[in-house]
Amino acid sequence: MKRTYKRAIGTFATCFLAAIQLACGSSSTPKPTPVPASQPTFAHVVLVVEENHSYGDVINNSSMPYLNSLASQYGLATQYFANLHPSLPNYLMLTTGQMETTVDSFTGTIGDDNVVREFVNAGKSWKAYLESIPSAGYLGTDSGLYAERHDPFAYLSDVQNSSTQASNLVPFTQFASDLANNALPQYAFIAPNLDDDAHDGTLAQADAWLQTNIAPLVTNPMFQSSGLLIIVFDEGDQSDISHGGGQVACVLIGTKIKPGYKSTTFYQHQSVLRLIMAASGVDNFPGSAANAPDMTEFFTAQ
Repeated sequence: MKRTYKRAIGTFATCFLAAIQLACGSSSTPKPTPVPASQPTFAHVVLVVEENHSYGDVINNSSMPYLNSLASQYGLATQYFANLHPSLPNYLMLTTGQMETTVDSFTGTIGDDNVVREFVNAGKSWKAYLESIPSAGYLGTDSGLYAERHDPFAYLSDVQNSSTQASNLVPFTQFASDLANNALPQYAFIAPNLDDDAHDGTLAQADAWLQTNIAPLVTNPMFQSSGLLIIVFDEGDQSDISHGGGQVACVLIGTKIKPGYKSTTFYQHQSVLRLIMAASGVDNFPGSAANAPDMTEFFTAQ
């Protein structure tokens, strides 16, 4: 989404969101749901986030043959919904288990629990591969085809206050090198640039990017041995406000996924955050990921 709101409006909207959450009773912390024994763990979990298209725009669309081939071969969540419009609240839900804001113009620092903190505490590695980011460790605003709002890690105090963690924000060009050298982290977050994530470019362009850059991951022996890939759209079309952010495509890929599986369970982004962590052997979940529905139905019996 383009930044069209003033900073003051963003601050008000964030406070308004917090007031709503308190009014709804989210200030009380429910007991976290235990991870099911059937949840497998992986050496590498990869998340790719695409942009601004609803489920019906993507699934069975001939403009996206590669993504649809993955959806047919592996697992597809047919009742998956984004949390809100615009983009940033969804990226933050995938990172902190909370929407944190209601606008893309948010400029604050987030100190809430998050995936980086929990991975560091658990001794797990992570890295964000960000196409068109100006440089490794960049914590600035939009630059060219790089959109800060598509880089949720840049808002975290854990990253802003640590040069070590900030160094995990790297240009996407490093992904191919890390893959070739068997150097992928435990958790890899991937954000294509504005042209390649279907935000400004076409779905066909996004699909071609996936086939060029993600197909080598799927066929890599290391990934096939112990890897999980999740491809999800951040939000649906602006006119689609179902469950907040619209119905979107979420595809799970890996050798432990039930072949051709189609789930009809209701999921939102907090379930993917929970899956990323549980699949990495981390059982302390930020925000609403602590009680989000598990996605273990996608996996074959161990």
